[in-house]
Amino acid sequence: MLRESLAADLIVELPNAVRLQRLVQTLREYFNSGAVGLLRLDDDSLRPVATVGLVHEALGRRFVIAQHPRLAAIMASREPTWFEPDSRLPDPYDGLLDHHVGEPLPVHDCMGVSLYVEGRLWGAITLDALHAGTFDGRAREELKRCTLQIEAAVRVTRLEQENRSLRASRSDPADLRLPTEEGEIIGRSEGLQQLLNELDVLADSELPVLLLGETGVGKELFARRLHRLSRRSHKPLVQVNCAALPESLAESELFGHVKGAFSGATTDRAGRFDAANGGTLFLDEVGELPLSVQAKLLRTLQNGEIQRLGADKPLHVDVRIIAATNRHLPDSIRDGLFRADLYHRLSVYPVPIPPLRERGHDVLMLAGHFLELNRTRLGLRGLRLSPAAEQALLAYHWPGNVRELEHVISRAALKELSRGASRGVIMTLEPQVLDLDVSTNAAAIDTPAQSIDAPLRPLSVTVDECQRQAILRALERCGQNWAGAARLLEIDPSNLHKLARRLGLK
Repeated sequence: MLRESLAADLIVELPNAVRLQRLVQTLREYFNSGAVGLLRLDDDSLRPVATVGLVHEALGRRFVIAQHPRLAAIMASREPTWFEPDSRLPDPYDGLLDHHVGEPLPVHDCMGVSLYVEGRLWGAITLDALHAGTFDGRAREELKRCTLQIEAAVRVTRLEQENRSLRASRSDPADLRLPTEEGEIIGRSEGLQQLLNELDVLADSELPVLLLGETGVGKELFARRLHRLSRRSHKPLVQVNCAALPESLAESELFGHVKGAFSGATTDRAGRFDAANGGTLFLDEVGELPLSVQAKLLRTLQNGEIQRLGADKPLHVDVRIIAATNRHLPDSIRDGLFRADLYHRLSVYPVPIPPLRERGHDVLMLAGHFLELNRTRLGLRGLRLSPAAEQALLAYHWPGNVRELEHVISRAALKELSRGASRGVIMTLEPQVLDLDVSTNAAAIDTPAQSIDAPLRPLSVTVDECQRQAILRALERCGQNWAGAARLLEIDPSNLHKLARRLGLK
């Protein structure tokens, strides 16, 4: 009956997530399991791709095989592996069962088997039951017999994905690079999946791409994905943080210089365009480039040539440009800070990246990823979120996006340790320790009410204090990014830096 149910799903076309979710659900019901996990091998780790009976944030975790003896034993054998109910080996799912959040698993049955696709180790399936004796000899034999059907479901899912990718990109099958094998962009929200599908098609073109999004959304990861799936993936991806380039050195850094071009130029030096020749140049925070450099960048985009500082002859380069900004560049054009012609060259294909607050339960998947990173880094037995903490994360506005979430989880784990929590127990994070500033959900700046009898301060002092608080609040919302703060405050970045120095903030 089990094998017939698994085989039935092989003859119909289903979305990847649906097919794999039906697979684990079928296994759970047949084996009377509390939880089932389908995990894919990713370098030295196992990454859940479909689970049932586990909390949502488990999908964001990466289980390093060397740190989990049970997973290591399963991966080391082609036969199903069963663990005695009184086994002392730690369970990777401690505290992750949806009915036992934050608690060690009670005495239970556990078994699993490694999976192979096209003769190569692909991952594993794990089953946990809360009652000893659930997985008797007959159940273990049945798991062995249905392993081929489980592997077939994985193989069909992979083939269907390859077929969809081929139809979308019309690439050579031999050169196909599946994005899901990398697994660095975490999330399953509809908006994110639409964006990734769009990038998969766009990657195969040579068009310039402009990534748009708030600070902290992970624009660099999307740029890396575009390069990795492009025909230039065997060539370099060179990243330039335009906001960190001093105006006096920006031209030389991008285009290079020849000996004697300026004081201190004792040898010829190639620039970032030379380094990216044949590959991709990622211009992060492109809105911060000085106007003088913008003109030279425009010429390069127009004719594919660069001219090193101090050189007489131009050089030809073959570079694809991916740019990113958290600014609203039309406003910068209006204020005379960005060239309109360069904007139109860069924004041939603008790609808005959704902020974290619009990605629903992706927040919990990302939280699971950061929880596992901190568990490993701090040497903890387990690190989990309480149900109340999960709700707090879902309700928060996330002005700093994914970067802010990473900092919140790391800070909370350290805070729990500093309060005396033991590394040998499962550490559960409550809403209080997350220290989420709910005031950032409101755009208004609260000012304390003043009594009519309170002494008056000079107006200049009051104005300075108000400006100081506004700048600090803007910096907090932008993850300490000055360019983003300037955009929020609708002030020129150079003027913001001057004002901050006068107010003692820099």
